[in-house]
Amino acid sequence: MSEIGGAVAIVTGGSRGIGRQVAERLLARGWNVCITGRKQESLDAAVAEIGAGDRLLAVAGRAQDAEHQADVVSQLMARWGRIDGLVNNAATSPYLGDLVDASAEQVERGFATNFIAPWSWIKHVYDAYMRENGGSIVNVASIGGTYPVPRVGVYNVTKAAVIHMTKQMGLEMAPKVRINAVAPATIKTDFAKAKYEGREQEIADQYPLRRLGTPEEVAEAVVMLLEGKLGWMTGQTLILDGGASLIQGVR
Repeated sequence: MSEIGGAVAIVTGGSRGIGRQVAERLLARGWNVCITGRKQESLDAAVAEIGAGDRLLAVAGRAQDAEHQADVVSQLMARWGRIDGLVNNAATSPYLGDLVDASAEQVERGFATNFIAPWSWIKHVYDAYMRENGGSIVNVASIGGTYPVPRVGVYNVTKAAVIHMTKQMGLEMAPKVRINAVAPATIKTDFAKAKYEGREQEIADQYPLRRLGTPEEVAEAVVMLLEGKLGWMTGQTLILDGGASLIQGVR
């Protein structure tokens, strides 16, 4: 699927940050892309700035809304007749504090967006196209899904579930569909700004590489996994953490 025209991908949470960088790279490589997000105005602004013409579609909706998912898939099948790739990037971090003190509502909200939504998106594209025709899926997980970090337990537990889902579905959906994940540490995005704003170098100095990651770096990895250059790889999670896991994690 590398650098071919006509392939189609969905990128959830695609109006900014990692998702937008993924969409831009796929468009540059000849893909048709649909980006999703909660706010139509943010999506429309991204479409105008990217300037990809009719190769870029934007559909607003909540990532976990099954009707939204079905609508997106229906629109793409009607418009392009195929869905070759899916990037599950949309996420939420609904609670900051100890996992044991979180409310059931906060835990449920985290799982609804971060785990159930990706699982459901996968089901929709698999049933509509990939079951018969094959394809590739990349889930955006987190390094926090591989080891505990104080005060972000709700988020991290959901991402641990995403990492295991990637393994499980990699086994179940082979050989036609490859599914992999990326697990970034702190990336310079609006989503993570609360963690590093005003003290970026303090946070960066915890990492062996002494800097934070960028959306562009994560997007490059996502596109590499989505396309066929690593075609003998499935069910795996690529760690993008500036070396944090070499020192048993950062805080």
